[in-house]
Amino acid sequence: MEFAAVQVNHRITLAVRPVNRPVQPGDFGHDEKPIPVPAAGEVLLKTLYLSLDPYMRGRMSEAKSYAQPTQIGDVMVGEVVAEVVVSNDPSLVPGDTVLARIGWQEYGVMPAKGLIKVDGAAASLSHYLGVLGMPGMTAYFALLDIGKPKPGQTVLVSAASGAVGQVVGQIAKLKGCHVIGIAGGAAKCAYVTQELGFDAAIDYRGKDTAALIAELAELAPHGIDVYFDNVGGIIHDAAMASLALYARIVIVGAVAIYDRLETQDTGARWMRQILARRARMQGFLVFDYDHRRAEFLADMTAWLRGGLIKYREDVTEGLAKTPEAFIGMLAGRNLGKQLIHVASPSGR
Repeated sequence: MEFAAVQVNHRITLAVRPVNRPVQPGDFGHDEKPIPVPAAGEVLLKTLYLSLDPYMRGRMSEAKSYAQPTQIGDVMVGEVVAEVVVSNDPSLVPGDTVLARIGWQEYGVMPAKGLIKVDGAAASLSHYLGVLGMPGMTAYFALLDIGKPKPGQTVLVSAASGAVGQVVGQIAKLKGCHVIGIAGGAAKCAYVTQELGFDAAIDYRGKDTAALIAELAELAPHGIDVYFDNVGGIIHDAAMASLALYARIVIVGAVAIYDRLETQDTGARWMRQILARRARMQGFLVFDYDHRRAEFLADMTAWLRGGLIKYREDVTEGLAKTPEAFIGMLAGRNLGKQLIHVASPSGR
């Protein structure tokens, strides 16, 4: 194949497992391989945008989880928006753009069956990895199906300026709720209140659980009806101490403990609080809702077109910068959805 003969595929792999410590640049390897050749029923894809998400930290660990870990030497996992370069399946043609899980690399081969076509003319291609993709679906279904917010209730969102949190708060406002965001730093707090319309924001940095509980008591004197938990840790503890009767706690992420995945998570035990408040706590995985993607897209597309949902992206240029951007995201240095722009579509 002439296309493949003159180019190589740059990849970023897992080189070292970060056991009970933060991720470091040396945990990743960089290599060049021949561009793969698609077989019958497969397509060759060129990565345009790569999504960076906290769950990837879990894939670097061998700790038991809901998915298999990335193996040493394998390409780091991740979802991309990609352009079809070569197609050996009639359902896709070169130039089509799709969602695919080919990870941290420039090119990959996937079966055409199951790939989701996306339309760059209808929305920014990057949005299909964010507000119109997995983070948006997480915000939509975890809040509405598990959180079940009602008008006038108080919704608390951790990591409020992140890919998921910024959408959660705005949906809660559309449902008539009082929304409090928790974020790290004055700029992020200003973003969620001034741009996204949250009613209040708490800067968690430099504060212990008691200080956070005190702020929540002022902002939500009747307690938290829905807690959307993206982080775990002491923020989780502060929220659990501040629940209203019949509260719903939605567990979506636990980034606060991702640097010690190989150690049993310990902390306050909240059984008495859950009992006394008659609260309900439930975990959420977006894969359980794949069959309802069309329902989500109908609502979210309408909200975006109507200007009812705003969304910010934090885009880093170039695949080589992926480890640096990933480490920064885990440390909370991004504002909005973290993406890597790898390449532009052909002809642009």
